Amino acid sequence: MEADDAEVWARAIPGDGESFGVVFDRHRDRVRRHLTRLLESPQDVEDAVAVVFLEAWRRRASVRLVQGSVLPWLLVTATYTANNVRRSTRRYRVLLDRLPRPELEMEQAAALEESDVGTALRRLSQADQQILTLCVLEEWSERDAAEALRVRPGTVKSRLHRAKKRLADQFEILTAAGSEVRHVV
Repeated sequence: MEADDAEVWARAIPGDGESFGVVFDRHRDRVRRHLTRLLESPQDVEDAVAVVFLEAWRRRASVRLVQGSVLPWLLVTATYTANNVRRSTRRYRVLLDRLPRPELEMEQAAALEESDVGTALRRLSQADQQILTLCVLEEWSERDAAEALRVRPGTVKSRLHRAKKRLADQFEILTAAGSEVRHVV
């Protein structure tokens, strides 16, 4: 006879992964179905299932069983998790809507990426690429870039100055190497 949730959970509380796996296998599909009703994206559903069971493992000593079953706790946690995912998605969309629309056409952007400037830009650190993209390519003000990067406007100004210098240095290296190749050919 198969053990009920209370017995299996009692073994999982001190850290028995096998017992926790039994609970996971037993309730995963119900939790997934519940989350599918609450979330739009299949990837969000899968991520939320993982979060629910991670929380169950993390808080296993304080999980309250209802009538000997862990499922009610899992479903309530799944609902909270879905609400968090929806809030996060909403905040992300609001942030994306605040970003300025790119003015470069795709052909222009492709041409820029293939140029020495694009190569030089890709050789810079991620921080330099971010500041140059926001302030130079997208023409954001230092204040707007500071808000997006969560730093002070003065920090943006100094980072931008240094990033422009490093970009110029990289561009110089690339063009010097390119002219040497052209002289040889």
